Amino acid sequence: MGVNTLSKSERLNSKIAIEKLFSGSAKSFSLFPLRVVFMQTAKKEGAAGASLLISVPKKRFKRAVKRNRIKRQIREAYRKNKHPLLNLLEEKEQNLMIAVIYLSNELISSAEVEEKLNSLLVRIAEKIA
Repeated sequence: MGVNTLSKSERLNSKIAIEKLFSGSAKSFSLFPLRVVFMQTAKKEGAAGASLLISVPKKRFKRAVKRNRIKRQIREAYRKNKHPLLNLLEEKEQNLMIAVIYLSNELISSAEVEEKLNSLLVRIAEKIA
């Protein structure tokens, strides 16, 4: 697997897992304009350390072009900053489901998205450590 990739196995796409994540037992916190919902799961063979779901509400951005831009920014920021978190999960032999939800009505720069997401990942790492 490449160093900074986001493979299919790292994406959260199981309806059952997503429902479990949003059922209320998961931890969450916000750092405007992002909100993160995460839940630790037992280590499964062949599963990536963390699986990611990105949500940009249609209510806030009617145009798919803008929603996709934000998703790309979040994916890129995660791809660059995921390694410390993945290393911690590897040590603890845990898996993690993460949902990132975009809260703002405004588009923001990629640098700002990256900075916010990085601090969210650091906070997640602190909470599971």
